Amino acid sequence: MEGRRSSVVGRQKETGFFYPRLTTDDSRLFLDPIFKPKSIALIGASRRESAVGHAVFKNVLLGSYQGIIYPVNSSADSVLGVRCYKSILDIPDPVDLAVLVVPSESAVSVFQECIKKGVRGAVVISAGFKEVGAEGAAREKELARLATKHRIPLVGPNCLGVINTAANVKLNASFGRDMPASGRIAFVSQSGALCTSVLDYAKGANIGFSKFISMGNKAQVTELELLEYLGEDKETDVILMYLEDLAHPRALIDAARHISGEEAHLKPILAIKSGRTAAGARAASSHTGSLAGSDEVYTAIFAQGGILRVDSVDELFDYAKAFSVRRFPKSGRIAIVTNAGGPGIMATDACVRHGLTMAELSDATRAELKKHLPSTASLSNPVDVIGDAQHDRYQAALKTVLRDQHVDSVLVILTPQAMTDIEEIARTIGTISSKSSKPILACFMGIVDVSGGVKILEQWNVPHYRFPESASRALGALARYAAWVKRPRTVKKEFFVNRKSVQSIFKSALTEGRKYLSPEETFGVLGAYGFTTLPMEVCSAPAQAGEAAKKIGAPVALKIYSPDIIHKIDVGGIRLNICSPGQAQKEAREMLEEVRRKSPASRILGVVVQKMAKKGQEVILGLKRDAQFGPMLMFGLGGTYVEIMKDVTFRIAPIRELGAHNMIHSIRSYPILEGVRGQRPADLAKLEECLERLSQLAVECPEIAELDINPLMAYEKGKGCVVVDARILLGDQNIR
Repeated sequence: MEGRRSSVVGRQKETGFFYPRLTTDDSRLFLDPIFKPKSIALIGASRRESAVGHAVFKNVLLGSYQGIIYPVNSSADSVLGVRCYKSILDIPDPVDLAVLVVPSESAVSVFQECIKKGVRGAVVISAGFKEVGAEGAAREKELARLATKHRIPLVGPNCLGVINTAANVKLNASFGRDMPASGRIAFVSQSGALCTSVLDYAKGANIGFSKFISMGNKAQVTELELLEYLGEDKETDVILMYLEDLAHPRALIDAARHISGEEAHLKPILAIKSGRTAAGARAASSHTGSLAGSDEVYTAIFAQGGILRVDSVDELFDYAKAFSVRRFPKSGRIAIVTNAGGPGIMATDACVRHGLTMAELSDATRAELKKHLPSTASLSNPVDVIGDAQHDRYQAALKTVLRDQHVDSVLVILTPQAMTDIEEIARTIGTISSKSSKPILACFMGIVDVSGGVKILEQWNVPHYRFPESASRALGALARYAAWVKRPRTVKKEFFVNRKSVQSIFKSALTEGRKYLSPEETFGVLGAYGFTTLPMEVCSAPAQAGEAAKKIGAPVALKIYSPDIIHKIDVGGIRLNICSPGQAQKEAREMLEEVRRKSPASRILGVVVQKMAKKGQEVILGLKRDAQFGPMLMFGLGGTYVEIMKDVTFRIAPIRELGAHNMIHSIRSYPILEGVRGQRPADLAKLEECLERLSQLAVECPEIAELDINPLMAYEKGKGCVVVDARILLGDQNIR
């Protein structure tokens, strides 16, 4: 059966990055034995109340599981009054799912019995695997090998378990304290400890789940298979994820794009990725390498996959409440209805901070509001219905602003006054929201006095928040997701290039044992891929520099040529605006002396004489090849301050046209490229083309480990771009 998984694999092959997958079967059918088992064998069920095996068995047994549960314990006759079996092989009936809560030392042999029994899925809750050292890692690897060989999906080990709240399943195969409420949100976590906290948080916040999965060590089933399964799960509308790493990052981009932005029944994906700091990032020998920490890679992956990244569990569920209603704004124009001026101003500031626009209410809207509101009310946005407002005033204001075609979403704020009929206002909001196609979020500020109203909002499925900041942030996320869904669909461009000459350059360098390409070779590679370069010549002596300057024509620039010097300017290795051959010879001699004095250990191979570039806007393009993620592209403003300002953006290659566009528009200093203080806009179309050409180069030339183009000089619109300086480091690839 051909499912989406097969198409994902096919696309990965096209790009040259193929990750072996467990199966080509439809992922929903593949994971059904985990989430919809008709029978379960719980191996390691225990009578001891403090044991994990007891907690898991009790949760399955008392959680209204709709299938058959078989406890397995070699030293007990029964657990909680249910007959025990000495081994899974003693169970007379078929078993769909085996849940293992056994010592890690015996996990492999127990799983082999499960294979012999013919189980169709497994969850290994036990700890003591790769998280404890080499011996545990070997056991985990063997579990994964056996599961893959026999085509048995395996979740874990070292996990909390799995939960499916569907009425026809009611499975709580975990050691969490309680079965969560049923809902339309799926939660996938790499941390079991976080799962227990999330379950407790969700219980207090009245948030329900469709599926709840603790992945643990991800020996076999990973976030990718789970994401594909949940993408097709009819019980799930929103997918939440807590991730520490990714098993198949490139395939995840493709799967997430499809789920969050292409299917008829769109499913937003929200994710927390731990490790946002640069502490674990490995420094490398280029600008791109030093700036590209692991967190930047994940940010790029999430952006390309349409995954909304959040910073905290609190924020994750704030977003989930808003997204679960499945109403998305046409744009970021928002109206605020409030009974207090201060919170209205706070909400306005927060909305603008999170990328929303305060809607300009039409004259007709303002005239209609004037009919229903007192003379002291504010008829502009935010609409202040005044502190003594009751439900009739809220009703009139809310209905009126919703009819305005300039309003795409509404935030309703209530502060509890002595005269405020809180519960009736909540019913009014709920009634209007149920009939509106525009998202409405409520902020009932407080805890005790507004609690009755909050319960009514929950009954009407209106997302509610204690403070305006949280509500504004969630509305901003809704608007960003809506924009992602409506984005223009573009393609990956392919340019005609001279790959034969490029391969010849690589072969020559690698045969000689060189990792760094010479300036001439570097410019040769870039020229073959369609980049505009400046005339240049490498000279081994000052006299040759004078001759080269005469041949190229003034003005020229001089640069030191050394594979050991990254930042030439730091050691005096750059001279600009050389106007004669004599000056070139003199400057070359002085530059060589200065560089040898300041960097005596560096290998000095000569001087590069290059045609002086006309003044333009300096940008940087970079490429770094990561062992796990493959080629990663970078874009930002160039020059000497790139590593200090760190105003750069990343994407995983290959990128589409829209990806190149977004890379350029995502940097904070993008307005500079549009032109400021009389400067003309840069040639943005050509910059996008350069990024697309770099993307093609990255995919087609795995020999390149790192590449910097710094600066690429961008000229005004229609005038193109030119490579001023560049550096290529080769990796440990086989010569083609």
